[in-house]
Amino acid sequence: MMFDESQRLRDNAAYRFPVSVKGVVVRDGAVVLLRNRRDEWELPGGKLELGESPERCVAREIEEELGLDVEPAAMIDAWVYTIVSDIHVLVLTYGCTERARRPAVLSGEHTRLEWIGLDDVAGLRMPDGYKTSIARWSAQVRSSLVTTDVPAQSLAHGQPCRV
Repeated sequence: MMFDESQRLRDNAAYRFPVSVKGVVVRDGAVVLLRNRRDEWELPGGKLELGESPERCVAREIEEELGLDVEPAAMIDAWVYTIVSDIHVLVLTYGCTERARRPAVLSGEHTRLEWIGLDDVAGLRMPDGYKTSIARWSAQVRSSLVTTDVPAQSLAHGQPCRV
């Protein structure tokens, strides 16, 4: 399909956002969160690199930021976050399962790391989109749709597994 010059110009004038891919990792009824330099809690993850899949990005970022080995099991949500009035980011969130249980280690990118009880998330200073993603993934975990014993690839193909 060929585009004429006016179509190309319209497409290039569209809003463009950096893409940040975040992961929800739940262990023993708690979610791992990081405190950023804006003094907000956030999910681990980071910027999508050119040529990288979102799933590879979130696994790489969680390994870099926390030293955790995760498998992205399912995309949970996508939303635009306005950091400040003229800075917007497209956020993709994935529910992740741990391939191996390791201690989480704080990197230099954040000021604090904490496993926070799922029931305590609502009262935290963090974007509502993260809270929604945590609630959605934890509901799946709690309803036994996903456990560390269920292979993540079965979810990636849209086949929920009950244990």
